[in-house]
Amino acid sequence: MQRDGLSSVDPAQAQALEAELEWLAQTLERRLQLYFKPTPGDTPPWPDPPSLKPDCPYGQMLLGLQLDAEERLMLALALTPLLRPQLLDVLQVRNDSTHRPYTEFGGAAVGQPQGGFVPSGETACFLLAGEQMAPRLAVMRRFLPQGRLATGDLLHLAPAAAGEPPLAGALQLSPSFIDTALPGVMATAGAGHDGAPVGLPAQRISTGLQWQDLVLPAATLAQLQDIELWLQHSRTLLDDWGLGLRVSRGFTALFHGPSGTGKTLSACLIGQRCGRAVWRVDLSQVVSKYIGETEKNLSRLFDAAQRQGWLLFFDEADALFGKRSAVSDAHDRYANQEVAYLLQRIEAFDGVCILASNLRHHIDDAFSRRFHSVVTFVMPKAPERLRLWREGFPARVDLAPGLDLERLAQAHELSGGTIMNVVRHACLRALGRGEAVVRPEDVEEGVRRELLKEGRSV
Repeated sequence: MQRDGLSSVDPAQAQALEAELEWLAQTLERRLQLYFKPTPGDTPPWPDPPSLKPDCPYGQMLLGLQLDAEERLMLALALTPLLRPQLLDVLQVRNDSTHRPYTEFGGAAVGQPQGGFVPSGETACFLLAGEQMAPRLAVMRRFLPQGRLATGDLLHLAPAAAGEPPLAGALQLSPSFIDTALPGVMATAGAGHDGAPVGLPAQRISTGLQWQDLVLPAATLAQLQDIELWLQHSRTLLDDWGLGLRVSRGFTALFHGPSGTGKTLSACLIGQRCGRAVWRVDLSQVVSKYIGETEKNLSRLFDAAQRQGWLLFFDEADALFGKRSAVSDAHDRYANQEVAYLLQRIEAFDGVCILASNLRHHIDDAFSRRFHSVVTFVMPKAPERLRLWREGFPARVDLAPGLDLERLAQAHELSGGTIMNVVRHACLRALGRGEAVVRPEDVEEGVRRELLKEGRSV
């Protein structure tokens, strides 16, 4: 049966997930029995894992990974809040002695309104090790960066809340695992409202414009096309021609110039022409006040970008790639370590990374020396501004006879982004009058407002 244009679910996939969660439920029940009512003497065997079949995405992926039983249980535990959250309700029982939840059961404090139990690293330790120290240490080792769960980009621990131990972090499946093992559920399991995978400090950006809509000087366009050539032919150059033995396998570019001159649009159009997704890094999510978290965020971002072939775009990059300061205290020393780590990851990144900045001299010299391309975005000249004015207004809008676009282009030195702000203002004024005619006073008022915003005289 199909509803709302969505295909029915693969029965084999549903059956495999049902069996995996039932195995988890039986294992959890057995662990709780041993915890609350320990049995002397011989311990009954643990439930056997269900057999895997290659007739569904979940079975195919787990068979290919050749995971052991404990790794499978950890993945199933992380899947439970998504597929069967009520299964973990049993762990929300309160301790009669302390009148609060059992510490050993774990559970991440992520503020879920529905009150569901979100398993943490501590939950995994309890499930697999109980109160035994040696098995607990073995489980903890599975969360190390060199462990198979991390190197295979399957599962990781989210950062714990301030003051909490690392194992208090929630179990988080990677977007790539969800996308492969549970195709079609990424929108609910691994993506926010903007389509960005949960846990990655970036969001995908795109444009409805085309390359011919880009209004830039010929020299700037030629430099952008160099990046396009690299995306199209780097494999041939590095592997077939052997240049990969002598040069880095990635490409790093700096876009610098005033706001509104086309840096973000250019990155989107390069990705569009080359069939690459462009992801803008959210610096507010990258930088953390907790030692080591910034590096961890960047590591996950670069790993995901390399696997998926994304083009990374760091807007306002000087906030993260700025000049290193003189070391006067531990904070300065750590900040400089972050810059050094960034440099290392960019050099090792097998892809295209674009840094955008309004001021080139704000970028650290250690980065500047390693740019493969430095593209300068300048304020448009009068002919370019005239084209921006002419092409900016929608086709359904009529321009009043007194509106002189050539005079506007000559009189006001505005960026493309600023011109579009004026166009939007003028069109809204026309709509407010109930007509589709833009008057000269609408545009003049829009220009005046933009100049005042920039602190310039009208």
